[in-house]
Amino acid sequence: MNKLISSFLVAVVACVCAAPLAAQQQRVSPHETISSVVSGNRITIVYGRPYSKDSKTGEMRKIWGALVPYDQVWRTGSDEATLLIIQQPIEIGGVTVPTGAYTLWTFPAKDGSAKLIINKQIGQWGISPRDPKQAYDEALDVVRVEMKKDPLDKSVDQFTMAIDRTGIIKMIWEETQYSVTFTVKK
Repeated sequence: MNKLISSFLVAVVACVCAAPLAAQQQRVSPHETISSVVSGNRITIVYGRPYSKDSKTGEMRKIWGALVPYDQVWRTGSDEATLLIIQQPIEIGGVTVPTGAYTLWTFPAKDGSAKLIINKQIGQWGISPRDPKQAYDEALDVVRVEMKKDPLDKSVDQFTMAIDRTGIIKMIWEETQYSVTFTVKK
């Protein structure tokens, strides 16, 4: 019964967050919901999946440092901010993140490093939308954690996120994979 309630909660939060935003703004990229169970804790991420190839011109775009500027907060995907839902507390970067719904943001630096940001506010569209109440608010960050950077053998055209059952969140795009580990709090 508890799993049924938790699954229902995930579905309701995803719908409640996405519906008003989709009506407010028009999505430009396909969206995906990924989910994995890590140590009995269901982790769900809902995100937009932009392509390296420009949809209007067909030209390949430079991602890191161009489409995704260095030294600025990025919404980790496209369209509305990426949604993270956790059913049990997790520990990431030495900080305990309580059960609930959050947004994921990324801060890529010019030196190639990047930080994953978990923020308490949900429902934002991009960094600075038309409605200032919906803008990203750094004061609501729960944690900023350094991500591990690994080169890829093959370029990835569409932004991809993954949740490894061992407790790793991955972001894969262009020739780079960023990842960060977490543990489930018991």
